[in-house]
Amino acid sequence: MTKNISKYLFMAVAVVLVLNFSNNAMAIFGKDKTEAEKQEEIQQEKADITKMVNETLGRLYKLQPESKSAIAKSEGYAVFNNFGMKIFVAGSGSGKGILFDKKSNKEIFMKMFEAQAGLGIGVKKFSVIFVFEKHKDVNDFANSGWEFGGQASAAAKMGEEGGAMQGAMSVSPGVWMYQLTGDGLALELTGKGTKYYKDDDLN
Repeated sequence: MTKNISKYLFMAVAVVLVLNFSNNAMAIFGKDKTEAEKQEEIQQEKADITKMVNETLGRLYKLQPESKSAIAKSEGYAVFNNFGMKIFVAGSGSGKGILFDKKSNKEIFMKMFEAQAGLGIGVKKFSVIFVFEKHKDVNDFANSGWEFGGQASAAAKMGEEGGAMQGAMSVSPGVWMYQLTGDGLALELTGKGTKYYKDDDLN
């Protein structure tokens, strides 16, 4: 048991050291980049996120065909991909996505951050798709962001079987959310303690 704990502690320290080294290296070597190179990197990141969003939507439409009609009738929608890592009792995950404001025909790049709690070591990956029935909620999401507290799973409820929002969870009046995991469409909200906000670097 002691050997296992020592092994996990070593792994945790190694991860921290690698991340710290990567950040320092980026800070040192990033100083010589020209403005044109920085803009090229931004455009490439936008292209990568857009590709991810299209792949996620394609997967959602295949798993839940009704979602395509729901999104088409909405005032806006947002798509995010997250990759999280958890070591012992705490962890975090981050991700990126795009908010589509259909009324103004805008694409707003956004970030997500998830703080986790729980014992164990592991990784998890999931995708989230928000659907907004009202434009006010699209604006609020873009300008004020969104945050799920620990009570979110209790508040979320599934759409009616066979209804337009089947497979989605109602997270507030007029705001629905689909959550995809490696196994398919999630039937309960697992993205607790998650914050969504505008990416100032990409907009």
